[in-house]
Amino acid sequence: MASTRRKPGQLGPQVEGYRAWLTDRGYTPQTVRNMLADLGRAGRWMSREGLVAAQLDEDAMAAFVAAWQAAGHRRALGPRAMMPLLSYLREAGGTPAAEPPHTAVEGLLGEYRIWLARERGLAAATVLRYEKTARRFLQQQAMAGGVLNPAGLTGTDVNAFLLRECGRISAGSAKGRVAELRAILRFLYLQDLTPLRLGTAVPPVGGWRLAALPPAMTAADVQLLLDRCDRSTDVGVRDFAIMMLVARLGLRSVEVARLELRDVDWRAGELVVRGKARRQDRLPLPADVGEALAGYLARGRAPAGARRLFLTCRIAAVRTDDLPTCIPSPTASNVTTPPS
Repeated sequence: MASTRRKPGQLGPQVEGYRAWLTDRGYTPQTVRNMLADLGRAGRWMSREGLVAAQLDEDAMAAFVAAWQAAGHRRALGPRAMMPLLSYLREAGGTPAAEPPHTAVEGLLGEYRIWLARERGLAAATVLRYEKTARRFLQQQAMAGGVLNPAGLTGTDVNAFLLRECGRISAGSAKGRVAELRAILRFLYLQDLTPLRLGTAVPPVGGWRLAALPPAMTAADVQLLLDRCDRSTDVGVRDFAIMMLVARLGLRSVEVARLELRDVDWRAGELVVRGKARRQDRLPLPADVGEALAGYLARGRAPAGARRLFLTCRIAAVRTDDLPTCIPSPTASNVTTPPS
């Protein structure tokens, strides 16, 4: 209760009106006290930031919530908890009404969504995240007198937006924000909407030496790992082929797991790799990788008609001299076995 008696800062004149507004809408007395305490916290934060009630909007409320969370308070406080206060202030005329959507901005964002999906091959969730950042950037930095004017953007505008964003997110999220901002700036330049490559004005997020895992194994360590693979067994031959794909072509584990027999074009010496967002890439198949795959396929697979290239091998527990049994994934289907 002590926190509710502290001075509410810039929002002091709104306390009684907000109390009556909440009571009229059926909030319980305890809830009213809690929400008045939130008003006081927001008002004191505004005083520290030099803000007045007329400057409160969704972005300012989000910045306040981020500052509250960053301070490590035990009580959770989300953006939705502050929406009643913002609604009251707008009804009372203490802060401007929400801006209507900018038709020009939404039209440009529609083209941007198509560009991200078609030209960049991004997944739907990634497109949505990039679009949200682009909308905030355009509305905050590219509007002049209520008119969308991306041609007037400067490096100062880019840095001002990035500083605001990075002030309310973690270092990891800041790296993603940099990528999202560079993407919209590149799109604007390619569409001849900005005369300069403003993406070069976006500074990188700082990193620290030894702050992450080593980037890669040395070539000697990779070769040692390959040499230690026991290729006298079915499992060893399979594992050697998998490791060759990872070591020589840089495939990720999920890309290896998705490989199918039809993805190996033996005649052309190519491999089809399925990546994110249904993207497919054709990679050259080095001779040593092809030999490893052929050696694995030549040992036989059970069932022979499995669609997946690599199958799970399980050792039967009935007899110690049983050979490994390779089983396909549930999506296996009949295909023609490629030539060895």
